[in-house]
Amino acid sequence: MDNRFVAIMLGPPGAGKGTQAVRVAEHYQVPHISTGDILRDNVARETELGLKAHSFMEGGDLVPDELIIELIADRIGHDDAENGFLLDGFPRTLAQAVSLEDLLREREMPIDVVALLDVEDEEIVRRISSRFLCRECKRDANAGQGTISDVCPHCGGELYQREDDKAETVQNRLEVYRRQTAPLVEYYEGKNLLLKVDGFGRVDEISNRLFKSLERELDPEAG
Repeated sequence: MDNRFVAIMLGPPGAGKGTQAVRVAEHYQVPHISTGDILRDNVARETELGLKAHSFMEGGDLVPDELIIELIADRIGHDDAENGFLLDGFPRTLAQAVSLEDLLREREMPIDVVALLDVEDEEIVRRISSRFLCRECKRDANAGQGTISDVCPHCGGELYQREDDKAETVQNRLEVYRRQTAPLVEYYEGKNLLLKVDGFGRVDEISNRLFKSLERELDPEAG
């Protein structure tokens, strides 16, 4: 395998995808690219694309696929992405996947692997619904078993739970994710690019499992 590395990291909310994506990008020495980061950066710098995106975000609308693809195209055109990149949570839909493939074909940068962190819905609900935030220091305070004290373990401040983190909301988020992602999984499986990795366990355990799977996938002779 050469030094180029183009990958996509998929996974349900609460799967720890962002943490693992950062580790993988650092390991392969490529930029970690997420649409959220790109949007915030362009809006903050008031670029032409950022201003377009902000007009949708201000109105509470989703940023159109065409604009997201433009933002991705601009980002992977930077010098640091010359030898590849890792896309975190993008594409989210089949239409985005097809547009991304067209974009990468133009740049002669085929996708090497699509890693999917596979975690059972019950575990996702347990993880997210036991997550609380401190009103004072704004840090996470994971209650572990879904119970909570009134005191932040970091600063002693009051803890609260976001609406998005409540069990019933998490279930709905997962249903939306499954509907969107099912066609993506089938699409990348059909192209022999999908690598499913068990996302259950401690962060380091998942990382070790993920790296071993990537090594086998990208360089079978080494395994």
